[in-house]
Amino acid sequence: MKMIIAYIKPERLNAVKQELYSRQIYKMSITNSLGCGQQKGYTEAYRGAMMEVNLLKKVRVAIGVNDDFVQETINGIIAGARTDGGEIGDGKIFVLPLEQCIRIRTGETGPDAIG
Repeated sequence: MKMIIAYIKPERLNAVKQELYSRQIYKMSITNSLGCGQQKGYTEAYRGAMMEVNLLKKVRVAIGVNDDFVQETINGIIAGARTDGGEIGDGKIFVLPLEQCIRIRTGETGPDAIG
């Protein structure tokens, strides 16, 4: 079992969800987050004063999957999140080992609990 965490542009969330749905991956957790990477932010004028915005809005997608679905999940996120030109800021994907999963309703554990 693996936990796949992706940070993507907010406007790409719907495309990522559609790609994952087409690959029969339906269970995910979505949260808003702030961060910066190679983009380093931008400068904008706010009420006449220049402000440096170095934490950009991102969306964090967390998906627990069985080992058979790891590559398919990664491929779906890449297909949905990558912009036409493959720009800086398209996002990152992290794959972490998932030690245990427990379904609260039934008490199932392990790969059966992920579904």
